[in-house]
Amino acid sequence: MKVRGQRECGDCGARWSYYDTGSVECPDCGSLRSVGVDDERRLHTDSPAEFDLSEARELVDAKPLREVADRAGEVARAYVRQRGFVRGGDLLALDDTYLAAQELRHAADVVRRGLDVSDDEEWYFLELLRSADAEDGPTRPASDEVPASMHPIRGLAAADAAGEYRSEMSDWLDAAADDASAGTGVDAQAARNALATLETHVKRVRALEGDVEPATADRLVAAARDVGRYLREADADALASARDRFDRLA
Repeated sequence: MKVRGQRECGDCGARWSYYDTGSVECPDCGSLRSVGVDDERRLHTDSPAEFDLSEARELVDAKPLREVADRAGEVARAYVRQRGFVRGGDLLALDDTYLAAQELRHAADVVRRGLDVSDDEEWYFLELLRSADAEDGPTRPASDEVPASMHPIRGLAAADAAGEYRSEMSDWLDAAADDASAGTGVDAQAARNALATLETHVKRVRALEGDVEPATADRLVAAARDVGRYLREADADALASARDRFDRLA
C-alpha cells in the first residue's frame, strides 16, 4: 500500500517515520491519534519484524521434537507474514533471513506432522533452527547436504520466497511507472518480461510441490535476486545473469 512516511502525534506533537516503526502509535506518548504529514504517499510493504528462535532452541533438550518444530514454525510464519520488500518506495533485496525463515517454516511443518522423522531430516531441521536467525547472517545447509526427502522443502521455500519477491517487484515497477518524476533507469518492458519468466518458473516449482533438485531451487532464488538488482540499480549485467539462470532452469 502507499502511505505517508512522516507522522505527527495529535497529542504531544512528536514526529516519527512510519517506514521505520510500521505503526501509527506515537513512540513518545503512546497515543494513537496521529496523522500523516507528507504530501507524497509511497509504496510500503515492509514492517519491523523480530526473528528470534532462542525460545524454540531452548526446548530442544526439554520437549519432544514435534513441540520444538511447532514453536519454531510459529516464529518463522509470524516473521514471514510481517516482512515485505518495499520500504518507503525503495525496493529491498531478497535477504537471507527471509529465505531461511521460509525454509524453516516448511521444514518445521514436516517434522511437526511426521510420524517417523529420520535422523537426516532431524539434522536438517535442527541445522535450520540453529542458524536461521543468526545475527552475523543466517546459514542454511548446502545444496548437497539437503536430505533427498527434504528436497521439496527447499523447493517450496525457494518458490515462496521468489514468488513473493516477484509480486512486490511488479508492484514496485507499477508504482514507479505511475510516478512520472521517478526515473528508474531500467527498460520497463525488459523488466516485465523478466518478471513474467520468473513467475513461470515459480509456478512450475509449485506445481511440482517443490520436488526439484536443491541446486535448481537455489538457482531460482538467484534469478529473482538478479532481477531485483536490475530494478534497484539498473544493472544490465544483473539482467543478463537472470536470463542466463532462466535458460538453465528451463
